[in-house]
Amino acid sequence: MASQPASQPASMPLFGFSSPGPFFGNKVRAFWNLQFLGWAAWLGLRGVSGLANGQSFTFLIPQVISAITGFSLTLILSVCYRALINRRPILMWGVSFGLAGLATMLWAFIDAWVSQIQNPASEAGFTSLLLGAIYIDATSLGAWSALYFAINYFLQLEEQNDRMLRLEAQAASAQLAMLRYQLNPHFLFNTLNSISTLVLLKQSEPANAMLSRLSAFLRYTLANEPTAQVTLAQEVETLKLYLDIEKMRFEDRLRPHFNIDPAAQRARLPSLLLQPLIENAIKYAVTPQEEGADITLSAQLAGEKVRITVSDTGSGLSEGAVDPTTGVATESTGVGLANIRDRLAQAYGDQQRFEVQSGADGGFTVIIEIPFQPDGQVTIGTERT
Repeated sequence: MASQPASQPASMPLFGFSSPGPFFGNKVRAFWNLQFLGWAAWLGLRGVSGLANGQSFTFLIPQVISAITGFSLTLILSVCYRALINRRPILMWGVSFGLAGLATMLWAFIDAWVSQIQNPASEAGFTSLLLGAIYIDATSLGAWSALYFAINYFLQLEEQNDRMLRLEAQAASAQLAMLRYQLNPHFLFNTLNSISTLVLLKQSEPANAMLSRLSAFLRYTLANEPTAQVTLAQEVETLKLYLDIEKMRFEDRLRPHFNIDPAAQRARLPSLLLQPLIENAIKYAVTPQEEGADITLSAQLAGEKVRITVSDTGSGLSEGAVDPTTGVATESTGVGLANIRDRLAQAYGDQQRFEVQSGADGGFTVIIEIPFQPDGQVTIGTERT
């Protein structure tokens, strides 16, 4: 039987038929349900067995008294077992066996005494009646005690598993938040420096425009939860805010292109997942080249997944910088790629793909595939809508 908490809500029905849910969702209700049903079944089995063997209906009187006695004794045992269940094993089992033995002797004594009072002319003496009752009562209390401990250990194991799952979810959320906040601060520093330069040059209009765009971008990044997911359309709009700021710095050297399949715009993905890719493309493709570079973001459905590709026309990775078997970059390209790989693993497990490619004529390409989950659907992994 489930252990009893200290109190039971007054409005709770005894058998709880009107409040569906897990059977052990409320331990008090589960205990009383099992207690009443178990002893009713015990009494029914004893009564049917006696009547089937030709006993008269008066045989039921001592059986009812015995069931009431067993019911009462097990209530006392449940209180004692609850106090012992988390103690040291040697103490718990030693005291539990002792209490079960005392309860058996008391129950058997009452059964033998009631039986002798009901049948004073019986040839069986009190000792014989007591020994017979001890066997039956010890078996019943042994079964009840075993069931009590088995159910409580099962519930404790379930509670430990639930706690572990909650801790894992909290750890995953904390890791996602940490990864989400690992955006390269160089962008912010460079933007503020550009604004400062424009102010010194008394170019107030472009300075105000850049400040306005920076404010909008930061408002978005700070408003969203670190573990939140957004639609691809929202992610693209945020990237455009970011690119508008960078374009004021690089002007025609930065040439962004978007090729988004309308069917993929409702796909959900972790917030600001693609921003480090664009930032890397600017850092490694646009900045080093006098003529700048083109940066292309494309997205389309690929079966039940969304394939997102970010490519640039920069110099690409050096020879041998990509593992030919896995397609993973082996040379450093900043914190962004490792960040994205970890966020994808946290959010989608093995249902995602992250691949890095370097073209023969230069350029750098990152391919991401994630499950297609339209806006409004529950997401995979630890991140949810």
